[in-house]
Amino acid sequence: MPSTSPSTADAPDTTGARTPDAADLITGARERIDALDDRIIGLIQERMAVSSVIQEARITSGGRRVNLSREMEILGHYSDALGKPGTSLAMTLLELCRGRV
Repeated sequence: MPSTSPSTADAPDTTGARTPDAADLITGARERIDALDDRIIGLIQERMAVSSVIQEARITSGGRRVNLSREMEILGHYSDALGKPGTSLAMTLLELCRGRV
């Protein structure tokens, strides 16, 4: 019995492209973005784990959980590299990495 599911050519385009070549390019680029996002998430999770080790060592030695001067360095680094949106990104990253101890 023949399949009743639509072929890829009959499926509605979800890329917003107006030509098959553009749709193929967008689909491939989106796959690359998805792979990059997976890597970025993995790196953030790794950063969170390393930050936890640092915080634990600092607290155990009698220090504070957060080192504000270090956070300012990080904010500056992201801002220098990415502009104003980099500051927002760094703030989110620092928030994710705080208080896990």
